[in-house]
Amino acid sequence: MASSLTCAGVVWALVSFLCAIASCVGFFMPYWLLGSQMGKPVSFGTFRRCSYPVRDEARGGTVMLEQCGRYATFQGIPSLEWRICTIITGTGCGLLLLVALTALMGCCVSDLISRTIGRVAGGMQFVGGLLVGSGCALYPLGWDSEEVRQTCSNTSNQFDLGSCRIGWAYYCTGAGAATAILLCTWLACFAGKKQKHYPY
Repeated sequence: MASSLTCAGVVWALVSFLCAIASCVGFFMPYWLLGSQMGKPVSFGTFRRCSYPVRDEARGGTVMLEQCGRYATFQGIPSLEWRICTIITGTGCGLLLLVALTALMGCCVSDLISRTIGRVAGGMQFVGGLLVGSGCALYPLGWDSEEVRQTCSNTSNQFDLGSCRIGWAYYCTGAGAATAILLCTWLACFAGKKQKHYPY
């Protein structure tokens, strides 16, 4: 199979795929913020949560249901900042995934990625990485919501974790964004082969 990528382009395709997967997996997993409530571990993502209190009619009290799920409605997400973060980060992950899949196709299809298309793809990765990074930067603004405060011993506030801590999914998402901005954007400039100029 003929490739439209240079050696640097093949590295770009693989790194693009890895950083897109890291960002997407981190975005989807509800382990951005870790804490505890009623003696049970609780974790949050931007639009998902693990372990939440439910009313137990049989006992007449509140118990923690230990399972993960997304919020029932978009408005159910605890803060406006997390809703904005969900949209921005999701859009950025979509862009990174689109470019990564196109780059991988360039490994197998000749004349798919020229120098110009490689640079445009790098620009798209830069924008995607900025969007994901912006989502990560916005996330701490939602730490003052009531749900988070209940999990963090009522001591959390914007940019103040209280008794909670940052989870691996947050770092995974941020690392994918940083790699896209710093490495993939640069490699994309050298990814495509020069197009042949035919005399006709």
